[in-house]
Amino acid sequence: MEAALDQPVLVLNRLWQAVNVIGARRAFGILARGHAQVVHNEADDFRTFALMDWIDFSSHNPPITELEMVHTTTRTIRLPRVILLTFFDRLPCKELKLTRNNVFERDKNTCQYCSKVLPREQLNLDHVIPRDYGGKTTWENIVCSCIKCNSHKANRLPHQAHLRLIRKPVRPKWRPVISLVLGHEHREMWKDFLDVAYWNVELEE
Repeated sequence: MEAALDQPVLVLNRLWQAVNVIGARRAFGILARGHAQVVHNEADDFRTFALMDWIDFSSHNPPITELEMVHTTTRTIRLPRVILLTFFDRLPCKELKLTRNNVFERDKNTCQYCSKVLPREQLNLDHVIPRDYGGKTTWENIVCSCIKCNSHKANRLPHQAHLRLIRKPVRPKWRPVISLVLGHEHREMWKDFLDVAYWNVELEE
């Protein structure tokens, strides 16, 4: 039961937008207070259940594995995988940090000058407009580059080094609200609510 209660649950706001990932234990607490409903998808039919209705549903549709169920003294309850908040309709206003890992994530570990995909330890950050030219450390002026291109460009503008960006650097549109590193199993479970190109994990430095 402890392992089941530690399983991740996706939280949607009232507008069905993903806003967080929490543990199942906390999710049951929110459901018990009537602040959320369970979202269940079966054959692309989305249904919502208040906690008591979910307990009743569980008794007629038992889960398959131990990690999908919670036992009480009298019954077995299916673990909710997605819950829908009944009042909250905002998205968290959390700024996406400009970190080395986030730049690598945005640029897909690809040198923005030669297009090589490399391990992160073989990559650098480059100021497109060097600081000596007034270039700032912003999303729009920092790119992932391989060590070779970075050394060749040195303290020059790209055209001065006969280099060309493969794409213009921009601030990502990710919403860094899901703080767990999501495994494929969880992404598959939540695929109806997560557009992977838009929702992304905020990586730690």
